Amino acid sequence: MRPAFLLVLALVLAGCGGGGRGHGAVTLWVTRDRGTRVLYAGQAPAGLTAMQALEREQKVTTRYGGRYVQSIDGVQGSLGAQRDWFFFVNGIEADRSAAEVKLHPGDIEWWDYRSWKGGAMSVPVVVGSYPEPFLHGTPGKTSVVGSNREVAAKIAAQVHGVVNAKATPRNFVVIGGRLAPDTARIKRFRSGVLLELGNAVARRLAHDPHALRYRY
Repeated sequence: MRPAFLLVLALVLAGCGGGGRGHGAVTLWVTRDRGTRVLYAGQAPAGLTAMQALEREQKVTTRYGGRYVQSIDGVQGSLGAQRDWFFFVNGIEADRSAAEVKLHPGDIEWWDYRSWKGGAMSVPVVVGSYPEPFLHGTPGKTSVVGSNREVAAKIAAQVHGVVNAKATPRNFVVIGGRLAPDTARIKRFRSGVLLELGNAVARRLAHDPHALRYRY
């Protein structure tokens, strides 16, 4: 073979390496107690499963045939203490094993070790991955509603939304109204999500899209 052809072939094979894992990276977070303590924040290659990405960056033990996490960096889940590891992808609580969730470029994988006492087993969606879940977690039109149009426009740009969208949106961001100034809460709503922001937190978020990071 010609040397030039061999060089091109080598570059192609290098770009396709890793078992078809694809290009790009994902963000990986590991925290405790609803994001109040950050244990790790970094990146991993896209194209892996959530379990593979975690195992690449952290010391992990598993249960149920490698499908579920038992411990991360020595921090063990405990049935007796009712504390365990939970994970979100793009702000949405996982509904399957981490070994079954494949990550794509730009995704945010977040593991949090917390109590599940008192009915706190499930937290369907969190604000701490903002501007997710609006970009990848629940893709579709997002309507941003708020009396301060400058702030609403900045929030809309962050979530790829529209201020006061006329067409039926999938997701909603509501700013102000009767909300307390520092309110930031999110929930499932119809087929998408609803994020409610008080005026003070909305202004902070408009200037800093990371203002809600790690927040439940």
